[in-house]
Amino acid sequence: MDSALSDPHNGSAEADGPTNSTTRPPSTPEGIALAYGSLLLMALLPIFFGALRSVRCARGKNASDMPETITSRDAARFPIIASCTLLGLYLFFKIFSQEYINLLLSMYFFVLGILALSHTISPFMNKFFPATFPNRQYQLLFTQGSGENKEEIINYEFDTKDLVCLGLSSIVGVWYLLRKHWIANNLFGLAFSLNGVELLHLNNVSTGCILLGGLFIYDVFWVFGTNVMVTVAKSFEAPIKLVFPQDLLEKGLEANNFAMLGLGDVVIPGIFIALLLRFDISLKKNTHTYFYTSFAAYIFGLGLTIFIMHIFKHAQPALLYLVPACIGFPVLVALAKGEVTEMFSYEESNPKDPAAVTESKGTEASASKGLEKKEK
Repeated sequence: MDSALSDPHNGSAEADGPTNSTTRPPSTPEGIALAYGSLLLMALLPIFFGALRSVRCARGKNASDMPETITSRDAARFPIIASCTLLGLYLFFKIFSQEYINLLLSMYFFVLGILALSHTISPFMNKFFPATFPNRQYQLLFTQGSGENKEEIINYEFDTKDLVCLGLSSIVGVWYLLRKHWIANNLFGLAFSLNGVELLHLNNVSTGCILLGGLFIYDVFWVFGTNVMVTVAKSFEAPIKLVFPQDLLEKGLEANNFAMLGLGDVVIPGIFIALLLRFDISLKKNTHTYFYTSFAAYIFGLGLTIFIMHIFKHAQPALLYLVPACIGFPVLVALAKGEVTEMFSYEESNPKDPAAVTESKGTEASASKGLEKKEK
C-alpha cells in the first residue's frame, strides 16, 4: 500500500537518476499547482461520498454490501501485515522481472476494479434509467451441504441495471488493461477508495486511534527510514494510487510526469472520518460537527504534506501529517463541548441486530438531508 506523496520534481512512474540524460525538465509552477490541487480534490470526493454511503450501507441482503468491521485486534495487527506485504513486494520486484509481476497484478486489479467501479456508479446510474426500463431481478446462490446442514456461501442479488453498470465498468477495465492510462487508473483508484470508506467500518473511536497511530509509525519508517515504499510505488503498475500529470498543460492527456497519492492516505483517514459522521448521527443533535471538523482536518493535513514536500523536495509520508490532524482536531472539539466520554464510549451497532436496522432507516435520511443543506 503506497502511502506517500511523491516529490513534485520526481513524480513520474519511471524514476530517472540525477545523471540520466533523459531526465525530464522541471515542472512549471502552474503544472505543480494543478497536479496537487487535483490530487487533493480526488482524495476528498471518495471520503465525503464514502462516508455518506457508509451510513446507508450494510443493512441489505447482499453479502457484498455488508460492512467489514475492524476491531482493536485487527487495527493493532494491520501495520505489521502491511509492512510484511510492502517488504514482500519490494523483494519480488528486486528478484523477479517487473514486467511479469505487473502483468499478473494488472489482471488481478482488472477484475477487482470492474467490480468496485460497478458498485460505485450503480446508485448514480439508477437515476438515468427510464421508468420503462425492463429491469429484471437475478440471484446468484452458492450453498454447501444439504438439508438442515445447508450453508450459504454466496447469496448475491442483482438486476439488469447492475449488469449495465458492470458492462460500462468493463469498458474502463479494458482501457486500463490495454493502455494503463492515468485517467482509467484514477477511475479505479477512486472506486477502490470510495468502496473502502463505505464498507470498512471501525467499531469505535479507540480502534480508529490504534489503527491510525500504528500506520503513522509504519508510514514514517518506510518512507524516511528506507527507500522501500517509494520504490514499490514507482514500480507497482496497479491502481493503488491516484496520479495526476504535472505536465498536463504542456502535453495534454499524453502527459507522463506524474505526482501521486497512495490510496492508503485516502482510505485510512476516510474510514475514521466516516466513523465520526456515524457518531454525529448517534448524538441525534441534527449536526455533523465532528464530521466536518475531521474533514477540514484532512484538508489541512494533506495541504501541509504538499507544502512540506514542496519546500524540502522529498517524498513525504502523508500520514505523518494526516493522523495528528484527523485525531487531534475532533478531540479538541470534544473537549470544548464536554463530549470526550461520549466519543470514546460510542460503539458501532451490530448490522444484524433488528433494532439497529430499524434505527438506521431513520438516520440515513437525516444524514443525507443534513449534509445536503449544509453544502448548499
